[in-house]
Amino acid sequence: MAAQKKLYIKTYGCQMNVYDSERMAEAMGGSGYVRTEVAEEADMILLNTCHIREKAAEKVYSELGRMKPLKTAKPDLKIGVAGCVAQAEGQEIMRRQPMVDLVVGPQSYHRLPEMEQTVAGGAKALDTDFPVEDKFAGLASRPKAARGPSAFLTVQEGCDKFCSFCVVPYTRGAEVSRPADRIVQEARGLVEAGVRDITLLGQNVNAYHGAEGGLAGLIWQLADIDGLDRIRFTTSHPNDMDDALIAAHGDCAKLMPYLHLPVQSGSDRILKAMNRKHTAESYLALVDRLRAARPDLAMSGDFIVGFPGETDADFEDTLALVRAVGYASAFSFKYSPRPGTPAAERDQVAEAAKTERLARLQALLAEQQTAAQEAMVGKEVRVLFEKPGRMQGQIVGKSDHLMAVHATGPERLIGQIAPVRIVSAAPHSLGAELL
Repeated sequence: MAAQKKLYIKTYGCQMNVYDSERMAEAMGGSGYVRTEVAEEADMILLNTCHIREKAAEKVYSELGRMKPLKTAKPDLKIGVAGCVAQAEGQEIMRRQPMVDLVVGPQSYHRLPEMEQTVAGGAKALDTDFPVEDKFAGLASRPKAARGPSAFLTVQEGCDKFCSFCVVPYTRGAEVSRPADRIVQEARGLVEAGVRDITLLGQNVNAYHGAEGGLAGLIWQLADIDGLDRIRFTTSHPNDMDDALIAAHGDCAKLMPYLHLPVQSGSDRILKAMNRKHTAESYLALVDRLRAARPDLAMSGDFIVGFPGETDADFEDTLALVRAVGYASAFSFKYSPRPGTPAAERDQVAEAAKTERLARLQALLAEQQTAAQEAMVGKEVRVLFEKPGRMQGQIVGKSDHLMAVHATGPERLIGQIAPVRIVSAAPHSLGAELL
C-alpha cells in the first residue's frame, strides 16, 4: 500500500477562504493526500491567499521566500498558490518565484488533482480561468468523518456591486448562486457529521438567488433539517436586504440574532465616492426595520477610514452613524489602494490623518463592544460548546449572538447546546455558569 502524501494549507483572509481550503483538501484527498498542520511534513503546500488588504501580494511573496529551505531540503515538494492573489497575479507569481509549481484561482480549485498530475509530470500548472462548469459539482461530496459543531457553507460567490475600493469583482467574478438542492444536500451531510451551526457564506450572501424567495427561501429550507439548530449568514450588502429576509430574522427560530452588515462610512459624500449606492439614512432605516423584527439583534459592521477625499467632517459623520447604531462588534481599517480599482487613482488622505481617525473609531467601537458584553451579565443564554478551554475543566463555545462564552463543565457537553447564566464580561469573552 502506497504511503499517504501530506498536504499543508495556509489560509489567509475571510471565512470563504477557510471554506475553500476545506474543499481543496477534499479535492486532493482523492489523489491520496491527507492534511497536515506541519509544513515541514508536507508533500504539497498550498497558500490560499486573500487580496483585500494592503500589500497582500508582497506578504505572499515573503511567505514563499520563507519556504525556499523546505523546497531545497525536499526537491519533490510541490508548492502552489491559490485564491485571490493567485487570480490577480497569475503568471507573475511563477516569474517572481520559480519554485512555485502551480497557481490556481478561486473558481478553478476543483481542477487541483489534474494540475497536480501536470506538476508530477515535470511541468508548471496555471489556471486562473472563470470556468463555465460549476466547481462545486466537480468536487467530491464532503466526507462523513466527525466534524466540529460549527461549519461554513458557501452559497454565493462573486460580486456585481463594483465598490470603488474593492478587488472582489475582479478576483471572484460576477455574482453566482449555487442551486438550493445542492446546498441543502451539503448541509444535511454536515449535520450527519456532527455540525449543528452553519454559517452561509457569500461575497454578497444576501444577493443569493438560487432558491425561490432568495436567501430567505433558502434559510427556511435549511430550517427544516432535523439536527441543524443554528443558521447564520455573512457577508451582507444593505441593498440586498429584502423584506422576506428582514421578516425571517423575526420569524425563523433557527436564524440567529446576529447580523454582519457593512456600511463602510457614515458620510453620504464618501458613500457615493465608494459607489455603495446607499446612504447613511437608508442604512439606519434598515437597521431600525431589522431591530423591529428582532429587537435583540446584535449588529456587526465594516468601516474604512481615510478613503480618498474623506474630510474631518466626513469622518465625524461616520462616528455619528456608529453612535446611532450601537455595534456589538465591528471591523475597521485604514483605506489602502488596491491596484486596478478606481479609488486607487485618486488623491490619497495623509497617513497621519488615517492613523488618528482609525484610533478614534476603534476606541468608540471598543466602547460599544464592551457595553454589549457587559449588558449580557445576569442573562440566561444558550451556548453551543465547541471545544475544551485553556483552563482545566473549562469548555468554550458561542452564544446565539456569536459571543464567545466559557464555563466550567464536562467535555461531554462539547457539540451540545446548553443553557447558561452569564456571570462576568471581558472585552472579547463572557464567563458563565451552567444551569
